[in-house]
Amino acid sequence: MVVTSLLSPLAIAATPASASTTISAATPVLPKPTGSRAVGTTSLHLKDTSRPDPWMPSVKMRELMVSVWYPATSPGRRRAPYMTAKESELLLRDGGITGVPPGVLATTRTNAYTDVKPRGRKHSLPLVVLSPGFKKPRATLTALAENLASRGYVVAGIDHTYESVATAFPDGRVTTCVPCEGEREPSTFTKAVNGRAADVSFVIDRLTAKGTWKGAVLIDRSKVAMAGHSLGGASSLAAMVKDDRIRAGIDIDGTVPPGVPGTDLARPFMFLGKPATYTPGSGSAETATWEQAWKRLTGWKRWLLMTGAQHESFNDLGPLAAQLGLDTGAQVPGPRSWELTRTYVGAFLDLHLRKKPQPLLDRPSPRHPEIKHVSP
Repeated sequence: MVVTSLLSPLAIAATPASASTTISAATPVLPKPTGSRAVGTTSLHLKDTSRPDPWMPSVKMRELMVSVWYPATSPGRRRAPYMTAKESELLLRDGGITGVPPGVLATTRTNAYTDVKPRGRKHSLPLVVLSPGFKKPRATLTALAENLASRGYVVAGIDHTYESVATAFPDGRVTTCVPCEGEREPSTFTKAVNGRAADVSFVIDRLTAKGTWKGAVLIDRSKVAMAGHSLGGASSLAAMVKDDRIRAGIDIDGTVPPGVPGTDLARPFMFLGKPATYTPGSGSAETATWEQAWKRLTGWKRWLLMTGAQHESFNDLGPLAAQLGLDTGAQVPGPRSWELTRTYVGAFLDLHLRKKPQPLLDRPSPRHPEIKHVSP
C-alpha cells in the first residue's frame, strides 16, 4: 500500500557494516556550507490559537517548534546544537540503532551560530520552508538549511508536533509521535498532509509578521518556496494548493497523496527521488502518485532521480549514520548525496526565486552523473 510505504517506520541506518565493525566514536560533522555568508540560527516556539492540535484534540492550540537559519553578519561564539540528547535517544531508539551512544546525534557539529545578528537589506531575502519526513525532527534537514542560509536565504524548518518521535519544547516537555502507534489507515496520510499544509501557512504568517523574529523585515514576501523530505515532500503540493504565497515547491522522495493537486497547478515544481521507488512506468504504487500529480503540473516541472540513493540519503540521517560506521545500504556516499541534494535544491530555488538561469536543471550534467532527468 502507498500509505504503508510512506508512513512505515524508517530506520536511520540498517545495521553495522559487518559483525566485526567497530562503531565510530568520532563526533558526527555536517558538511560546510558552500555560500559566502556566515550562518545564524534561532529556535521559535509558536502557538496557533486558531485551531486545536489535530492529533491531540484535548490540546486547544497547535504548538510548533521552528528553527530559523539565516545569513549572519559574522560568526558567533556558540555553535548551535544539532538536537537535544533526548531527541537523539528517541530517534535512535525508533531506528533500532543500539550500537552507538544514545545521545550521539546531539553532539553533531553544525555550522550555524545561535542568535547572531541577521544580515541583509529590508525585504531582500527569499524564504524557504522545510518539512521533514514522518517521525523525523526538523534537525534532519539542517545541512540543507545551513547551505541555503549561507547563500542568502531565510530557512524555516518545522517540527510537526506529535508526528515526530521527539520534539523538545523550551519548558522541558518532549512530545512523541501519536499516529506512530497502531495501524495507520489511508486517512492518516491525508490528515497528516493537510495538517502540515496548515502548519506551513501559519509559520509563513508568523515569520513575515513583526515581533516573531528580529529578522522578519529582511524577508521578501513575494519570494517564498517550500521543500520537504518524504511526508514533508508530499505535503509541499498540498501546501501550495492551500497557499498561493508559496511560489515554488520540491518533493524529495515523498509519495503524493491521492487527488493532490486536485486542480491544475501552474507554479514551478520539482520531484527529486530514488530510482528504486520513483522510476516512471515502473508500475509501482509510489510512482503512480507522482505520475498522477505530474499531469496536473502545468508549469515548469522536473523529475530527477539520484542513482544509488536510499530514502535517508536525501536528509542528514544517512550521511551521519555512515560517519558512525553504520551501513545505510546506499551506494552513493554520504558526502556526495549531501552535495547532490544541496546542489539541485539550490539550483531550483535560485532559478525560481531569484531568476538566475540554471542549465543544470535543463539537461544531464557530466559533473553529476548520478542525477537522471526523466520524462514520464
